[in-house]
Amino acid sequence: MPIQVTHTYDLYQFDELSDRAKEAAREWYRQASCHDEWWDSVYEDAIRMAEILGIEVDYRYHDGRQGRPGWKEPKIWFSGFSCQGDGACWEGRYRYAAGALKKLQDEAPAFYKDEAGVKQPIPGNVELHRIAKALQDVQGRYFYKLEARSTHRGHYNHSGCMSIEVEHTEDRYRDLGDAEDEVKEALRDFADWIYRRLEEEYDWLNSDEQVDESIRCNEYTFDEDGNRAD
Repeated sequence: MPIQVTHTYDLYQFDELSDRAKEAAREWYRQASCHDEWWDSVYEDAIRMAEILGIEVDYRYHDGRQGRPGWKEPKIWFSGFSCQGDGACWEGRYRYAAGALKKLQDEAPAFYKDEAGVKQPIPGNVELHRIAKALQDVQGRYFYKLEARSTHRGHYNHSGCMSIEVEHTEDRYRDLGDAEDEVKEALRDFADWIYRRLEEEYDWLNSDEQVDESIRCNEYTFDEDGNRAD
């Protein structure tokens, strides 16, 4: 008759682990959570800021499978965050949006006041305001009649992979001179803005402080070496 052998293991909460084991637990968590769609909140914010700027991001649609309803996702692509060629790009259309700067001042102010009451810049929002101002200025020279279409090309995902066509809505064959390059630059700058927001979110989610808090909240347990207990 076979002999049954029972093994017992001591399990530990995160704060009970040694420093070495904590590092192993953090690495497990980072690997386990890397497949979560952590970028969704950044995309939502980017789409809202895009709308204010006059950018309508395209969507791709997926049919439902195995009882799952169909869904859509914005045509925003990125890769990152430490290799040459990393970046973000988007597909969609741009048209002039009146009052963009005023709306950004309300929804994404460029400054905040610190504890001493001194105004401090918010770099990401300052950049958004600069992009809005650049688009407003170039549109003003053409009576707000410029439109653009952006599509993704190539195998990389940075802003240089955006193929952008700029036209005058009332004269599509009109030579736009420097205005064409100015619009392209501003729209690519917005893609770079998205990338920086993604990088900031990724760094924050993977910081030791945030990872430790997530492990504690989920009450994960580990063996003495920091391996996740089944």
